[in-house]
Amino acid sequence: MNKIISINGQKIGSDFPPYIIAEMSANHNGRLDVAFKIIEMAKKAGADALKIQTYRPDTITLNSDAPDFQIRGGLWDGKTLYELYEWAHTPWEWHGRLFDYARKLDLTIFSSPFDNTAVDFLEDLNAPAYKIASFEAVDLELIKYVASTGKPMIISTGMADAEEIAEAIEAAREGGCKELAILHCVSGYPAPAADYNLHTIPDMIKRHGLVTGLSDHTLDNTTAITSVALGASIIEKHFTLDRSGGGPDDSFSLEPAELVALCRDSKIAWAALGKVDYGRKSSEQGNVQFRRSLYFIKALKAGDVVTPDSIRSVRPGFGLPPKIMKELLGRELSVDVDVNTAVTWDVFRDNRE
Repeated sequence: MNKIISINGQKIGSDFPPYIIAEMSANHNGRLDVAFKIIEMAKKAGADALKIQTYRPDTITLNSDAPDFQIRGGLWDGKTLYELYEWAHTPWEWHGRLFDYARKLDLTIFSSPFDNTAVDFLEDLNAPAYKIASFEAVDLELIKYVASTGKPMIISTGMADAEEIAEAIEAAREGGCKELAILHCVSGYPAPAADYNLHTIPDMIKRHGLVTGLSDHTLDNTTAITSVALGASIIEKHFTLDRSGGGPDDSFSLEPAELVALCRDSKIAWAALGKVDYGRKSSEQGNVQFRRSLYFIKALKAGDVVTPDSIRSVRPGFGLPPKIMKELLGRELSVDVDVNTAVTWDVFRDNRE
């Protein structure tokens, strides 16, 4: 597997700025105009891609109110799974228009399919990539089917243990995926930052040798920015126009100004990492003069000998370096020197030059 993948011609990996995915999920709240606005605002914020989800209630669960299908506690307390997904799904008849609008804005758009029929549908829309949601990471047959498209894949690993992550990766390989990325994830909505254990990211990179990122469900950008310093090449965050909008995912999603900050700050963090470099930086050049160096603190005549009370380490930095002060003591001057002048080799009778 490669440590670089490419989606719509944009390269993703540690040598490139973080790839920011704005997840619309259910934040359109059943309104196509809101979905269009989310796409527009994601583009304006600087996101690299917008992701949607492709399912119908009956492709993801069963229409049952049996105890197994009832949600107890959390954001969706009291609903059945079918009711939740009926509320949250993105109508399939919208997909073509959403893809067309995103492409018009030059914003990459792709989706998470939840069964084979969704994959076939998205293939007809020429989706450029696919995301496997955390809850589907154990559906190895779905992973293989998505992999068989030959498109780049991103697998989110929320709730998956080390063995299950390895199985999902192997399924993608068996299915023929050549460009694969994995996302560290905590499937809590929202998730506390302390649950993220971001040191898992470099371990995942070491174990699997894949492009690795973060699917972040915390309520601010701190966790996501920190992940960049640990090697995250992809950041996915839920995105909404209004966190108080009342939709299924609004309450743990970023608003436009926060997405702007994420796109900006994650790239600053990546740029700050740079490379190992002990050389003088371009921004330092003008400040070299303010380093310490040796200066005469009294006037001396030719033939005088330098003593400890005649030179001193001070700013600025036009004189000889302070580390050779002891080497200069006892040396005889070949010329007169004025007080407050830089100590240079050419004033000594036995100079080095």
